[in-house]
Amino acid sequence: MSEQEYSFKEAMIYTQRLAQMSKALWKAVEKDWQQWIKPYDLNINEHHILWIAYHLQGATISDIAKFGVMHVSTAFNFSKKLEQRGYLEFFKKEDDRRNTYVLVTDHGEDLIKEMNANYFVTDHSILNGSLPIKNLYGKFPEFLEVMSVIRNVYGEDFMEIFEKGFESLGETFKEEDGRLTAASGELKLASGEDK
Repeated sequence: MSEQEYSFKEAMIYTQRLAQMSKALWKAVEKDWQQWIKPYDLNINEHHILWIAYHLQGATISDIAKFGVMHVSTAFNFSKKLEQRGYLEFFKKEDDRRNTYVLVTDHGEDLIKEMNANYFVTDHSILNGSLPIKNLYGKFPEFLEVMSVIRNVYGEDFMEIFEKGFESLGETFKEEDGRLTAASGELKLASGEDK
């Protein structure tokens, strides 16, 4: 074991600062997220499961729990609720009878596309809070250091699915002539103006 390269005080201040910032950030993200999905009668766990299943295209319940950072029973129970509503379907693979897999139905895919198309109908405090940095530096805040910490905590495969989901989202939308478009048509900003 190598010699400790930090003081206990430094470690405590760092972890507590990170905890406080994470809590504050999460509360704002949670409020924005709930506001966005409320019209679709989904809770955050249901939306997150739907999102993960959509991007993994045939995930196990264990995959959903892992990438959704939730307990397996939570992933299973909320997935069952989504199945009852026609958004997910469960299946077993012939070569893997031990694991239960989920797949987003056409109805679930339509819901995801509709939610994405209506993203700007609600207010987003995290986005609005980031705009001064975007305006000043010409880009949104970078997450490289935070992503490195998450990679060290959850592993490389977690980061791979994390990035895959956002690559897929990026492919869902196009920006042409200053207008953001999706499969279901033009997106609206919260103000009701076209973008």
